[in-house]
Amino acid sequence: MRDIQVDRSPLAPSTLPADIPELSDDECLACLARAVETHDSARLDEVAALIGRLAVTIE
Repeated sequence: MRDIQVDRSPLAPSTLPADIPELSDDECLACLARAVETHDSARLDEVAALIGRLAVTIE
């Protein structure tokens, strides 16, 4: 039987919006802390994305 390689990366959506650069865990945590400190409800999507990015790292 022949091995078939399947690239599934295009099928999985990113946990971060396109406008958030790739961050280290420490940078992500610092961004999350700053976003939470401001108490700005307009940043809820950013906060959720950062939490999701950290949750993926923890798993």
